Amino acid sequence: MSERNDDAVEQVTAAWLRLTAWLRVNAPTSYASLLPPAPECAIDAAGAQLTQHLGYGLPAELAAVWRLCGGVENQYIEENEEEGEVGSGDFLPDGALFTPADAVRPRLPGIGERDYWQGARVVPWVSRDAAGPEYGEYVSEAGVGHWSTMAGPEVSEPRHPSMAAYLEAVHRTLTEGPPDLMGSDVPGIVWGCLVWDDPDDPRLDDALEHWTPLH
Repeated sequence: MSERNDDAVEQVTAAWLRLTAWLRVNAPTSYASLLPPAPECAIDAAGAQLTQHLGYGLPAELAAVWRLCGGVENQYIEENEEEGEVGSGDFLPDGALFTPADAVRPRLPGIGERDYWQGARVVPWVSRDAAGPEYGEYVSEAGVGHWSTMAGPEVSEPRHPSMAAYLEAVHRTLTEGPPDLMGSDVPGIVWGCLVWDDPDDPRLDDALEHWTPLH
């Protein structure tokens, strides 16, 4: 591993641990959603698929996070049973952390198909779209940005220079503010979960009255 990758791994590891330590104290249901570290064979398999089909491997930062947490599993919430609108694992402003297998799936071309992403060297890593996924955030050597396949693959310019910078901005929003540092969605707590929503145009329905913004 290069010195640059060593630094990136150290920074993203520290950022992830700070964020999850905050969850443990302030959003325990979200914290309970964290899966154990991904097996090394799963990380290796994801990297091998990317290399074989697209000619590039996993970003070191993403592999480092998976060695701490292999994804998320939404917890049962009694108050949420009827509607199921709160996902305890959706504690990042852009959704839930993918498992290694789920991350590479939307990026790989189908059998016998060309790469409709036009060679973009990106790896999806988080999404609010559990059913698709058809949109979310990617990570690449250039940083973290938005991707979507709803109108054909679209890859934005990076919004953050690294995963570490993204996670550090999330933690800063939670602890210091301003609440809209990550965009129009602001952080709040409902039923022990960290949930991001737009107070002026909320996605939450029945859970909204129980959601308390942090700032």
